[in-house]
Amino acid sequence: MLTPNDNYVNMLDVTTPPDLMASIALFYQAYRTYTSGSDALLAQRGLGRVHHRVLYYVARHPELTVSALLERLGVSKQALHAPLRQLVELGLVTVGTPAHDRRVRQLTLTETGQQLEWQLTSPLAEHLSAALDRAGPQATAGWLKVMHEISTQPVAPSEPALAAQSRP
Repeated sequence: MLTPNDNYVNMLDVTTPPDLMASIALFYQAYRTYTSGSDALLAQRGLGRVHHRVLYYVARHPELTVSALLERLGVSKQALHAPLRQLVELGLVTVGTPAHDRRVRQLTLTETGQQLEWQLTSPLAEHLSAALDRAGPQATAGWLKVMHEISTQPVAPSEPALAAQSRP
């Protein structure tokens, strides 16, 4: 539940519906702007954001198991099946089996997969780094805290009181 905090002046009061709705709109706009370049490059190849997320995690965790990837992405096997198959067919990801357990499937990027992942991710890293540098250390710390809270706290079903407040 949102509560006011008198310790912060000159900040958005996200406890009031107009500021909260403006914050949500800004979040959507920022994400759209942030991902637009990668989305265009992916679209040229007939791919989408889910493909980028797979490439991103496999690049950072070579020999990532399919089950670990499912957990990181928070999707079902069925949801991952088609995008992963597409990445394998395009020669961007390989699926291997470790000698110690033939039931496990490990994912690794091919050289082409590594190049594409870097083309997609490096502009995002540069963009985010520049924005955080411009915002300064306090804003960066606050943003990181907010993003951590958003990413680790599931969205609860709508509460009637908050829903009623947000209606004009």
